[in-house]
Order: sequence, then structure tokens, then C-alpha cells
Amino acid sequence: MNTVAEHPHVIRKAISDTPAARCRFCQTVLQHTFVDLGTSPLCQRHIEPADFNKAEAIYPLHAYVCDACFLVQLQDFVAADEIFASDYAYFSSYSDSWLAHAARYVADISERLGLNANNFVVELASNDGYLLKNFVARGIPCLGIEPATNCATAARAVGVPTLCRFFGTHTAREVAESHGCADLIVGNNVLAHVPDLNDFVAGMKLLLGQSGTITMEFPHLLALMAENQFDTIYHEHFSYFSFTTVRRIFAHHGLTIFDVEELPTHGGSIRIYAQHATKGDTLTPRATALLSREAGAGIESLDAYHGFGERVRETKRRLLTFLIDARRRGKRVAAYGAPGKGNTLLNYCGIRTDFVDYTVDRSPHKQGRFLPGSRIPILHPDYITTTQPDYLLILPWNLREEIMQQQAHIRTWGGKFVTPIPDVKVWD
Repeated sequence: MNTVAEHPHVIRKAISDTPAARCRFCQTVLQHTFVDLGTSPLCQRHIEPADFNKAEAIYPLHAYVCDACFLVQLQDFVAADEIFASDYAYFSSYSDSWLAHAARYVADISERLGLNANNFVVELASNDGYLLKNFVARGIPCLGIEPATNCATAARAVGVPTLCRFFGTHTAREVAESHGCADLIVGNNVLAHVPDLNDFVAGMKLLLGQSGTITMEFPHLLALMAENQFDTIYHEHFSYFSFTTVRRIFAHHGLTIFDVEELPTHGGSIRIYAQHATKGDTLTPRATALLSREAGAGIESLDAYHGFGERVRETKRRLLTFLIDARRRGKRVAAYGAPGKGNTLLNYCGIRTDFVDYTVDRSPHKQGRFLPGSRIPILHPDYITTTQPDYLLILPWNLREEIMQQQAHIRTWGGKFVTPIPDVKVWD
């Protein structure tokens, strides 16, 4: 019987007939694959028990790199309002280390900018108010802008004023007219989530006061590549930024990124500081140093992106080899967490309940449901003690230290922790 593999011209024709994707920043036709992770369902669409036997939509998870601006990106297969729906499952307040990170930021930025009751702070994608509640406690006027209805409701419940909207130029004008321009605009892990990147950045330009500051945090593309963090690629993350590329995007909209901090969060993030270009474009020494380091890594050369896909495929092979060996030895494997990155990992590797019995999560919004695609059940963390697995696969590996401390009791029955990224590692 003939197969498609025996007729490569069929594949070439199918690809050539596919409409050309264009860069969401500069509109250049995307021709260069960064990594192709196959197809996957939306990572925060956890399956209700009643829907267990129903089909779910899956979409390509194929990341490209633009050969003009070097923005790494996914195509817009899913509308933002479908991803960030009224039942959006991610709530920021269920990670102790992330809450501590947010509190430190508020203390530091309040001191750096001299913020007080006369200022106005806006957070974009403010989620459940986990960060802005620290400004509220300091008596600094603030407003959260959050598209997910359930997250916005949770934020208001803890006293954080929240507007339930997607952010862009339209919302920016609305807020500027009703509240005035912002002295500080904050965005933690939102820039990557924006399909219309130009409208979003242009909106910040409109909302920012003339002497105001923007800070944004997001995973650093250089860390993603160096540490093999392919699982951070999922449909919610439309874009993946180097410092070099994000400066180019902001500059296009009349904003200068003048400073940057490198952070350990999410496996390696950066926090950028921006202002109106009219205030000048002098870079801090650490911004200059990071630009130099990225240039040394060849971040504006396609050669730097080649080979990443094969490293990803080898990581898949090693993880499956570990799980196959563990199962053949009669070992029980459970997972910890139900993060977006975990769903990319499990679905790309084809891991189901034949390898992982269940996962647990602290969020009650996820418990009692099933992971998208893999249909692995999500249970309360107490279930770990009940079943005493031999291995606990940590899906949010960026929170490894926090989770290993919380679950240290698994060592009493000889349980061990496993992290899959940057490579499979067993922790005694």
C-alpha cells in the first residue's frame, strides 16, 4: 500500500497550498521553523468529568522565527477571547514563591519611583489581584485590566479595582479618559499572550503619562533556547522575546526600553523598563551588557535557531525512555501541577495514564477535572500521601524548590522527584 511518506511531493504541495503566515510585528512572511511540536489542545481548557468522552479541538503548535525582526511566534489559530474565557483556569495566587516575587516588586518599584497616594498604577492582565493588592495596601491608587471574568471577579473580592477588558488602544483611551494617564503600567507574563502585539504596545503608549514608566516581565528567549524550555511554548504564548527584538518593537511605537533586569522566575525571565522616547534613550549598563550578550549568541542570525528542534526531540526520547523503564520495573509515577507547560510536555511526548497515574494541583479550579489531551486526572495534593508514588514528575519545573519543600514527605516512603527540563533528572 502506498503511503504519503513514499510521495514527498504530496507533502510539499500541501505545504505550498497553505496560506502564508506573517510576522505579527513586521508582517514579513514566516518561512523558518523554530520548533514544531505537532498539535495540542488549549492548555487551560481542563476537561470536566461529564465531557470526558467528548472530542476537543486541537491546533498546531508550530513556532516560527521571523527572518526580519527575529520574533519567535505561533500563528493565531485561536481567538484570544476563546483562550481567556469566563472559566479561565489559571489563578496566580496559588504559588507562594510567585506571591513573594510580586510583593518584592511592589516594594522595590514603589521606592524606585517614589510612588504614593498621588500616583496611579495600572496592571495589564492583573489576574486575581495577586500583585495589585500590594499597592492597595500601600494606599496607592490602582486599576487592574483583566479579560477573564472569573479572575476579575476574584480580584474585586480582595479589594482590587478591576476592569474586565482586553487591553489595546481602545481600552487605553477609555481608561485615560475615565481615570487619567498612568504613572506606572505593569505587565507580568502578558506580553507573550497578546495576538495583536502592535495594538497592545500602542495602547501602552496612549495610556502612559508623560513622565511615566512601564515595566513588563516575560520569559527570556535566550533562556528558553539555552535551557531547552520547549514546554513553555503553548497557544496562550503567541510570542517569545529576546531583549533585542522587544526593544525594536517598543521603539516602533515611540517607547524606549532603557533598563532590564534578569530574573530567575519561569526558568529565566527579564523585566524591562520603558518610557516615552521623548525622555531620551540612554541605556543602563546592564541593558547594554544584555544586548551585547545576545549579539554574541547570534540572536539576529538564523543560525542561532537551527538545531533547537532536534534538541527537543532528543529530550522527548529521554523522558519516554525513563518512563518506560520505570513502568517496566513496576514503579508508580504521579505528576505535580497542571500548568500550561505541562500540557505541552505531555501532549508532545504522548504521555497518558499508561505512564502517569494522575497529577495534583493546589488550585480548586483545576481539581476534579482532567488535563487537556492526555486526560490525566487532576486531584488534590493529599492524594500523593494516599497512593505513595515512587516518582513525582514536577510539571511546573520552574517551581521545583517550592514544590520539593512542600512535598518533602514523599522521601519517607522512598519517593523521588523528577524534573523533565532542561533534561530528565531524578532528585533524591
